[in-house]
Amino acid sequence: MERTENMQIGVAYPTTEVAGDPDAIRKFCLAVEDMGYAHLMAYDHVVKCPHEGREPKLTGPYTDKDTFHDPFVLFGFAAAITSKLEFSTGVLVLPQRQTALVAQQAADVDLLSRERLRLGVGIGWNYVEFEALGQNFKTRARRVEEQIDFLRQLWATPVLTFEGQFDRIDRAGINPRPRRQIPLWLGGHSEPAYERGARLGDGFIFAAPGEGALEQWSRVQHHLRELGKDEASFGRELLALFARDKQEAVDHLRRWRDAGGTHGCVPSMNKGLGGDIDAHIDYVADVKRMLDEG
Repeated sequence: MERTENMQIGVAYPTTEVAGDPDAIRKFCLAVEDMGYAHLMAYDHVVKCPHEGREPKLTGPYTDKDTFHDPFVLFGFAAAITSKLEFSTGVLVLPQRQTALVAQQAADVDLLSRERLRLGVGIGWNYVEFEALGQNFKTRARRVEEQIDFLRQLWATPVLTFEGQFDRIDRAGINPRPRRQIPLWLGGHSEPAYERGARLGDGFIFAAPGEGALEQWSRVQHHLRELGKDEASFGRELLALFARDKQEAVDHLRRWRDAGGTHGCVPSMNKGLGGDIDAHIDYVADVKRMLDEG
């Protein structure tokens, strides 16, 4: 891969540390837009639960102590107070949600933000959350493949009939529909996820430290080549989730840029900043300045 000179850099809203505060969201969004960040990323968990006493064990990092805003609601609020900032889910747990509802929610955000949405989706890890939302955790990988096709049909066709294994619609559709096919990216940490992303996605969101992210991208590249798809038009974003401080975040993102990354994202959570939104703003401002310097 060759260096991408104009890699787009975004930030993740610190939802697990600053939540339920419209003034904090407003301040953060306006500040990062003014800094020149390209997009705002939001994570997704609807139901939060303790891990203790579960069988099988829960393997993900979040518990009932972590706070998450619904990405579509957050983006609707942010779209109204910004003019250039784009929005990305990183990632929406699609198979635990109703497909037609996601299609309408995404369409509304894209329309009301003037086409600033990029929908990142994945299959999730929390079976308790799936059960609470009335979905089958065991079929999530198969379902997400059907959902991606269904979403694109719902966005393109005023009235359609769709008969799938998991969803069906009888001569109906969403309205209003988006004016375009909303970019649909995938995420994940397994070989099936890399193959699925290459086959079905417009791009892929990676969450791994430096060398690991490059190895993951090489797996997606392999599948793109096997499918005969154009690598140059396929997006790839590094969520610098594992950077322990500002300098490490800069190092990871520079290496990603130099390896041909098209997008990067700076999270400020888990850096000891707590609920002080000004501290999160200062953190991402310092990272942006360091990136701009070279």
